[in-house]
Amino acid sequence: MFGRERFSEFYVRELRAMTALALALSGSRQAAEDIAQDAFVVAYRQWDRISRLDNPATWVRRVVINRSVSLIRRRVIAARHLARLWESGERVVSVEVSAETEHVWDEVRRLPRRQRQVVALRYVDDLSLAEIAEVLGCSKETVSTHLRRARSTLARRLGTGEEL
Repeated sequence: MFGRERFSEFYVRELRAMTALALALSGSRQAAEDIAQDAFVVAYRQWDRISRLDNPATWVRRVVINRSVSLIRRRVIAARHLARLWESGERVVSVEVSAETEHVWDEVRRLPRRQRQVVALRYVDDLSLAEIAEVLGCSKETVSTHLRRARSTLARRLGTGEEL
């Protein structure tokens, strides 16, 4: 492969990190595994091109983030439909709630979308501000601002009294 990494090696090395990122953003282990697998399927189909990038993992992280945002949008739409059903008096059989959510990540998921993404990339993937900026396609200063605001909000909501 002329010095390029094989997809199987890349997959084995990055799967855990991509799944952890998706879990932080989605709050569901099952959804996280699906999101990560979907991102890798997309990368596999385009591996000839993706493998030539300076950092293929950055590209896959973007896919994970975009798929997580789509999942959250679908959940909001589903919740609205369930609320309409409830208001109309129709029976709603069950609503699945993830048992794996934690108090802190619940609060992270309440943050605005970009702050939520920055926190997940920083604390789940342990990326630098520059790496996060590359993944999200924005400046390092923008990432720093989102992270500072997120930390401040989380400190206030979690009652820590200091920024995390």
